[in-house]
Amino acid sequence: MRACASTGLFLLLGLLVARGLAQEEKRTTVRPQDTGAALTNPGMGWVFHYYDNIPRNYGSRLEPSDTLDDFPGLTVIYLRIPWSYIEPEEGRFNWSMLDGPSQRWIAKGLQVAFRISCSESWMRYATPEWVEKAGARGYNFRPGTGVCEDGPFWEPDYDDPVFLDKLDHFLAAMAARYDGNPEVAFIDVGSFGVWGEGHTYYSTKLDYPASTLRRHIDLHLKHFRRTLLAANDDFASHGHGQEIIDYAAAQGLTLRDDSILVQGGKSAYFSAALASAFWPKVPVILESEHYGGSRDRGNWRDGSQYLQAVEDYHASYASIHWWPREFLEENRDLVARMNMRLGYRLQLVEASWSNEVLMGESWEFAAVWRNAGVAPCLPGGYPAVTLRDAKGGIVAVFVDGGFDVRELPVGPPDQAEVKSEKCTFLQPFYLMPGTYDVYISVGTRTGTPTLALPLPDGDGRRYRLGQMKIIGQYTARVGELQKTPDGWLLPVTWTVNLPLPAGVRPFCHFEHEGQIVFQGHPQADGPLQALERPGVVELGCVFSLPEAARGQSFEVKLGLWNPEWLGRPDERMLPDNGAPDRRVTVGTLTVSDTGEATFAPIPMQ
Repeated sequence: MRACASTGLFLLLGLLVARGLAQEEKRTTVRPQDTGAALTNPGMGWVFHYYDNIPRNYGSRLEPSDTLDDFPGLTVIYLRIPWSYIEPEEGRFNWSMLDGPSQRWIAKGLQVAFRISCSESWMRYATPEWVEKAGARGYNFRPGTGVCEDGPFWEPDYDDPVFLDKLDHFLAAMAARYDGNPEVAFIDVGSFGVWGEGHTYYSTKLDYPASTLRRHIDLHLKHFRRTLLAANDDFASHGHGQEIIDYAAAQGLTLRDDSILVQGGKSAYFSAALASAFWPKVPVILESEHYGGSRDRGNWRDGSQYLQAVEDYHASYASIHWWPREFLEENRDLVARMNMRLGYRLQLVEASWSNEVLMGESWEFAAVWRNAGVAPCLPGGYPAVTLRDAKGGIVAVFVDGGFDVRELPVGPPDQAEVKSEKCTFLQPFYLMPGTYDVYISVGTRTGTPTLALPLPDGDGRRYRLGQMKIIGQYTARVGELQKTPDGWLLPVTWTVNLPLPAGVRPFCHFEHEGQIVFQGHPQADGPLQALERPGVVELGCVFSLPEAARGQSFEVKLGLWNPEWLGRPDERMLPDNGAPDRRVTVGTLTVSDTGEATFAPIPMQ
């Protein structure tokens, strides 16, 4: 069992002894059910193609205020657009093509992703025309035919030094804006091939060696050192295919496959085997065929092969490659089923904790976790227990820094192996007695929640599990004030919850405007030694009224202390119903001008 220390000084370690082997620890155990909710978490989710080469696909029907809040699991907005739209003249950039749409979703907490293409089958110059005029070699082509002199479209020679130099400068400018930006989920290496897909099948049909693909990967790596880059599976169609895929994996790129359900049946996709080099380390990206085309050709059917591709690739991202609401309406059940498996899904199978804990005493939390998704929780995170008071305020946070959810294994549906954590936490000195709501979260080592969980009763990615009661070393309750021949007596009932140090004794302060004016003392010959043992002790406070007390009111504060510990921060014992100064305010004493006293107690819970 790990001992996981919370921030703050823990107290009375030498005094906190076991409450007896015969007394079974009080624990709460819960077994939450997965709510089935779509989760929006880092490094996973649905990717909406706002630009899809042709700028009007597929965001043009959305009002600027429409951010698709109704699409379950949407996390990334994808902007795929030709280079010539961004740099129409050399050195002059139209970044608003990217930043304008992006900011709509960034304001909602989503991310964006980019692909900048250099060859298209619908416009002549995806690579800006000024690049050709600067001397870059290239080829006219006709889709389906290949290179031809009168071809309407132009594709650069991907090894041409002029083209590569201009591309280098463009990528440098782009990286200066977006590399390492937490708003960007990933950037495709899109500078090679028609549509940026890494092949020339529908453009020039020219073959290139693996060294060409490597050069384009290296150009992106030169500038994008902190943002995830994606290599297309179609890179494998050039040179020694596996060689360039292995190179991409070794350089930390991820894999994307743009071909899902272009064809149907056994030809729905081909590159699942390539994904094994990527998904344990980086989030794999799947892009379906344009949904309407696949549907109309009869390849889509019920879309279940898209879900199967998620399983086979261990994918973290899947595309919305069509008009988004039409896609959702016709595939709502599929979207729901994919959301249960896409990326990672952390399920809290069971949690248990000590539900009645003495102040200063260590306490135990245990949990059983499962990753119900197809991919590891690559962002990682640590379980944290948060205690909140009746007003919802955060009282204490306890993090199990030795249990990283990234290590949870993946498996087939409902078959992933569970992992258990068990941690003993120390209480911070400021944690006062009371009943607190217990919340679970997963996030940073410092307790900031970062991951959504499929649990009910969520509040800021913290989820309520139940309650915990913190009790002090003793409880003090007072009776009615009595006048005696020698002064006054305030009866006190002390309930001692655990053994206290030898020599412990009561104190009684009478305070006015924050200053102790006079004090009381324990009853003479009272059972002082009984306070050292758990149980109930009747031991009142006796006091006399000084002349200066006449006409004044005083707060009455009680407690227990050990004179031998004078000057130590723990010289006062920890009350069950007290304040941070370890005193219990029990009421108000009012002294008349004639020296008569009345006492108004504070109701104790």
